[in-house]
Amino acid sequence: MRTLQSFNRKRKSSKILSFVASVAASLAVAGSVSVAGAQVNQVNKSVNQVEYNNVANVTKSVTTNVTVPATENQVISVKTLKASQLQMSLGWGLIPIAVVGGLVIFVPLFFGGLVVIGEREVGIVVKKFAVSGKGLPPGGLIALNGEAGLQADTLAPGWHWGYFPWQFSVKKETVVMVPQGEIALIVAADGSQVPPERILGKIVDSDNFQDARKFLLNGGEKGRQIGFLTAGTYRINTALFKVITASNANQHEMRAEQLRIYQIEPEKVGIVTTLDGSPIRTGEIAGHTIPGHDNFQNGQRFLDGGGQRGLQEQVLLSGSWNLNPWLVNVEQVPMTEIPIGYVGVVISFVGKEQEDVSGASFTHGQLVNQGHKGVWVEPLYPGKHPLNTKVMKVELVPTTNIVLNFTDRIMGQHGYDSKLTALKLLSFDGFTFDLEIFQIIHIGASDAPKVISRLGSMQNVIDQVLRPIVGNYFRNSAQEYTILDFLIARSERQVEASEYVKSALRAYDVQAVDSLIGLITPPPELMHTLTDRKIAEEQRKTYEVQQMAQTQRQMLVRETSLADIQDSLVTSEEGVKIAQLKANARIQEATGEAESIKLKAIAEAEGIRATGNAKAETYRAGVEALGENGYTAMQMMQIVGESNVRLIPDILVGGNSGGGANGLVDGLLSMILWNQTSTKQNGNVSNQPIYPRVPVMAPKNGNGNAHIPLNLDIPTDSQ
Repeated sequence: MRTLQSFNRKRKSSKILSFVASVAASLAVAGSVSVAGAQVNQVNKSVNQVEYNNVANVTKSVTTNVTVPATENQVISVKTLKASQLQMSLGWGLIPIAVVGGLVIFVPLFFGGLVVIGEREVGIVVKKFAVSGKGLPPGGLIALNGEAGLQADTLAPGWHWGYFPWQFSVKKETVVMVPQGEIALIVAADGSQVPPERILGKIVDSDNFQDARKFLLNGGEKGRQIGFLTAGTYRINTALFKVITASNANQHEMRAEQLRIYQIEPEKVGIVTTLDGSPIRTGEIAGHTIPGHDNFQNGQRFLDGGGQRGLQEQVLLSGSWNLNPWLVNVEQVPMTEIPIGYVGVVISFVGKEQEDVSGASFTHGQLVNQGHKGVWVEPLYPGKHPLNTKVMKVELVPTTNIVLNFTDRIMGQHGYDSKLTALKLLSFDGFTFDLEIFQIIHIGASDAPKVISRLGSMQNVIDQVLRPIVGNYFRNSAQEYTILDFLIARSERQVEASEYVKSALRAYDVQAVDSLIGLITPPPELMHTLTDRKIAEEQRKTYEVQQMAQTQRQMLVRETSLADIQDSLVTSEEGVKIAQLKANARIQEATGEAESIKLKAIAEAEGIRATGNAKAETYRAGVEALGENGYTAMQMMQIVGESNVRLIPDILVGGNSGGGANGLVDGLLSMILWNQTSTKQNGNVSNQPIYPRVPVMAPKNGNGNAHIPLNLDIPTDSQ
């Protein structure tokens, strides 16, 4: 710092001397210019006087002799005379001007040390010798304290005094221009040594390498620099710094593309490899993320933050980046795309130490949170993700139903069943046959990390779990049945297999949707037997169909006959129904009548019982009053009277001496007359004849006894 201050004091004193010399030179130049100006004015005056005299003489001759005009040749001769006189005057007048001007220019340059730097130039100073005789230190290239050699300070645009040509040489270089969209790399020819653990010189305060003195005094390191120049114009001391741009990249064994702003295309990520920094720790494959270096654009902050050389965890996203190609290499890769119907299980090889979050129930692996090393517990869902595929692996797991084909004929687009073939089974009766199986499985999104943590990949799920389970089940099942039974009862075998596989895969967090039996290929000799049997069955079915046809024909004939007698049949059926209804009516009527009679009989019995009880009481009272015989006689007479019993016959027919026939006729006529008389008296007409009891007298017997009367029931009109 003291050296820098002393140098500044010396520089100020030299500038004062240069300023005094420049003032003196300016005064000398001004005096020379004034003298030359006076000489030029004197020449101009003489020329003007000659011209005036010539014009006056011509005018005078014209006025003296009006008839003789001035000719054109006379005017031209006058002009020629003036020009020759002017040239002679100027020629002799410019000689002292040139001499004085040369002295004015040479004297300041040689004796005043004047150097003029243009606006787009920078002056690189080389000191040929030092009065003190002090030289550069060993290994030094740029002088800081007035030593002979290349100087750290450059000359800015303008006039600079004191740089005497016998002591200094100034090389004018154009300013460094970095176009838009490009960068410029710097190589320092002088400075401190770069430490062995690094390959690039650190960044120090040097006004973007425009102040070589600051660069060297602040500890700048020689060689390739971690800092670089972005778009703009810079006044660089090219004696200390070599500037590499896109225009001269080929001269420094580089490509012009490396000196342009790095572009990362859309839908891609940049995987970064750094070429400087501390070594990566043992057991790690990539450098950990360092904050604050603006995506590797500030290399010094990356190194100061502990950045490590080699593959980096952090990636660059789409955009434009100012990157030092000596520090950063970038490889562009597509973003990780998770298709619809899939999730991505991330297996990270870098990050924080593993911290299992799977829980105590999951004992077949470890699941970690995002940012840790291991299988992430949260999968990636459909979309595009900017992942570093150099330090992470993404295993795609289908979340839709997938069909795995155990056959050589069909293969799914997913490719998981490329190694699956038809099962070769041995039946109970010793036949070998091929069996195709189509297994449908499903893995839930939340179960995908568990499946990958347990088995590593989807292909391992198929090869190490599904194929053994399905193959072992059907091999065991086939040996329990004959091949014909297996063929006939394939539906039952399919249901049993589906249930078994579902139960077995559930332990691996895989859902078995269904197990389907495909083509069964028995031995050829057995196929002939099955074909013959099938033909026989088809013939039997044919016969059954023919039999059914005949039966249908018989039924048709029967139905036709029935249709023909349908009217009679309907009438008969209706008659039967009517007869049945009438019979039912009579049965109901008889039942009702019987019930009525029964009820009447019960009522009459009750009445008779009551009447009998009353009569019994009456009998007991009459017997007590009249005595038993008297009361009995009275009752008999009452009954006779109530019953209208005739004790004396209305007509008596008896035999007499005239013969029995006359007596009978007389009796009949008497009866008829009696009936008619009785009817008229009563005033009633009845169709019911009356049959009075007519006593008939029987004739006497031969011994002369009297007639014996006979009572005959003869119908009469009266009741």
